[in-house]
Amino acid sequence: MEYFKELIERIENPSHREKVESMLSFIFETFPNLEPKIGWNQPMFTDHGTYIIGFSFSKNHMSIGPEKAALRVFNDKSLELGYELTKETIKIPWKKDLDLEFLKEIIQFNIEDKANCDTFWRK
Repeated sequence: MEYFKELIERIENPSHREKVESMLSFIFETFPNLEPKIGWNQPMFTDHGTYIIGFSFSKNHMSIGPEKAALRVFNDKSLELGYELTKETIKIPWKKDLDLEFLKEIIQFNIEDKANCDTFWRK
């Protein structure tokens, strides 16, 4: 968690900051083999040099960026959970809780789907 300390401290709202810390702790505990990275001033995780998931934070929501392949797979479930979809992200309003099991499914999908990927992004 120390890895992302500076980024987390920039989140002004204490409630939002707490949600982010909880989510990142969950990822570190559930997927200890993922490597934390900071890219484009955002926290992200990689596996064997390939992108798995990244996050960004704004005043009204947190965005999850799992790449388009995962977005297609989890499109319906995202909407069922009341999250908003864009072309590249799943937006979760701060007033909603992040379903950590859903996040786990997305990350697990990307780890398995990109097991043989030798590039940062899918081709």
